[in-house]
Amino acid sequence: MVQAQQPQASPPSQPKRRRPGQDWKAWPQYDAAELGLRGYWYPVTWSSKVTGTPQRQTLCGEKLVLIRDGGEVYALADRCPHRGVPLSLGRQEFPGTLTCAYHGWTFDLESGKLCAVLTDGPKSPICGKVVQKTHPVEERHGIVWVYLGDGEEPHPLDEQLPEEWRDGSFVLGGSMQDRRGDWRYACENGFDEGHAKYLHRTSLWRLFRTMPTWNITSIERQGRWIHRVQKEVHFRDEHSGLGVWTNYRWWKKKPPERVFNIGNVGDLGKPVHPVIGRQEFPGYTSISVPGVLRVVYPDFIHYEWWVPTEPGHHRYVGIMIQYREGLSTLPFYLKYFGGIRWFFHGQFSQQDEWMVGETDAPPERLYRPDASLTAWRKLVEETTTTHEAARAAKARRQDYDV
Repeated sequence: MVQAQQPQASPPSQPKRRRPGQDWKAWPQYDAAELGLRGYWYPVTWSSKVTGTPQRQTLCGEKLVLIRDGGEVYALADRCPHRGVPLSLGRQEFPGTLTCAYHGWTFDLESGKLCAVLTDGPKSPICGKVVQKTHPVEERHGIVWVYLGDGEEPHPLDEQLPEEWRDGSFVLGGSMQDRRGDWRYACENGFDEGHAKYLHRTSLWRLFRTMPTWNITSIERQGRWIHRVQKEVHFRDEHSGLGVWTNYRWWKKKPPERVFNIGNVGDLGKPVHPVIGRQEFPGYTSISVPGVLRVVYPDFIHYEWWVPTEPGHHRYVGIMIQYREGLSTLPFYLKYFGGIRWFFHGQFSQQDEWMVGETDAPPERLYRPDASLTAWRKLVEETTTTHEAARAAKARRQDYDV
């Protein structure tokens, strides 16, 4: 007699595990950084824009007020602790101070201490008992940089600026724009291997130059930067059953026949500036924390900072530099304001702005060129872990010294 076997009970159902890359759980620090990375210097505005009139800014979710006094720029929290009115609505009644527009609470710009209350007389008992939060500020290359930390002593700004900025005199031009989209989307777009070959094929900046259709690229680390290094460049391919795809058109310059990076671009007939050559960049596109892209050309370098402001928004800071000084800067200014500002920092960059503002991830399904995105996320994850540990150690030392 054959005894029928009882069916085994089914194991309890488990939630379906998303495939790698569909969410950001592999990068918890990155996933949590909607409002940016703390403990860094950020470019917030042009020096020429900050005067004795209070100016509102938002950085990493914090509302700030900037004001210039005695040639120095100061940054304070833009909320009067009395009733929460923005200090940026106020004015400067006395040198070295900022007075709230509501009840005349007056704060020392350097220390943030409440030093007078105009509606409570010169002997107001609350004076000296309230301290407004301040942030370190530096001006460099015509840009105001604010350190967004938690009260610790900031590291020197020079440690965070591109290393090549310390290696020669240069002239710069740039654009700052408030834009829609998470700052992380903007960073990923900037370092993204794939999008430029399709999205930017119609840009005026590339009107006469043929974009590749796809590349084989490796990611290499050099110091605090990761670089995209091209191994293969393809300009024309046959897609089975569909046809030929190429970005070449009759009016465009015929593409080169071999791979190139900044290291051997001089072989294409464009000499590399000595300062750029000395850096020995592995590839011409690189990125570093807290969110700065560097694109190297033979005789100039383009940078993009994506500064977190508030959820779903960021400030785009596009900078182009050329190593020139004196009268030799005139051709750069003519070229920049006559074309580059409009074609590159304008229409070309606005194509990125369009896509960044429409991005909605995760969930996501990544493909081969997205190795550039995951490398950037890993860099943020590793750097943030180390950086936060160093900040905590510094804070402990400061408390001990006090």
